[in-house]
Amino acid sequence: MTIIQNITTIGFDADDTLWHNERFFRMTQAHFTELLSDHLPGYLNKEALDKLLLEAEKRNLGRYGYGVKGFTLSMIETAIEVTQETVPASVIKELIVAGQTMLAHPIELLPHVRSAIETISRSYKVVLITKGDLLDQERKLAQSGLGDLFDAVEIVSEKTSNIYRDIFTRHADGVHRAMMIGNSMRSDVVPVIEAGGWGTYVPHGPIWEIEHAEPPTHSPRYHEIPDLAALPDLLSTLQ
Repeated sequence: MTIIQNITTIGFDADDTLWHNERFFRMTQAHFTELLSDHLPGYLNKEALDKLLLEAEKRNLGRYGYGVKGFTLSMIETAIEVTQETVPASVIKELIVAGQTMLAHPIELLPHVRSAIETISRSYKVVLITKGDLLDQERKLAQSGLGDLFDAVEIVSEKTSNIYRDIFTRHADGVHRAMMIGNSMRSDVVPVIEAGGWGTYVPHGPIWEIEHAEPPTHSPRYHEIPDLAALPDLLSTLQ
């Protein structure tokens, strides 16, 4: 129990942990499918189109990173590819507008977010650690009204064990005394546990396929809670 009592810092993911995000990607992808429905070759169905878009997103992560802009460019690239460069300019324009709409969408906090962070911040240092497009993540944080609750904010291009070690060393007492909270097993839980910290999974809605990973149930530093309302009680049991 000695190690557990030494937790001093709580890191929070942002998208789909603090506010809604993935559902807007799903809605836009459905619109993408609809826009292309009249321009696809007969052998290509929705499932195949979704697979091709996912492959484009994976290819483009190294070029554009995570976020709406990379997603929009991947939709455009896929549209050009599947129509053999015959997609109308009007469809490309609609896809650009769809991406712009996502970038302007109002922020909607998930339940219990503010109260949980306010409660945790009385006893722990709290750090926001999110990945994605810098301008968009800054916009979402500003609109969320949560910015003043965090002791530090880190917007990174990827979440790895080394990134967590660096962040929790610079802003806290090291990764061994930190817990990361998030809805992505691959990005928010597994790498921080591999780095020697604590990871708590908070499931929320559908998960982007790229973010899937097996839960590290073998680790005593892995936990799962239904929502952020349960976080203060979890931390109290670890004292």
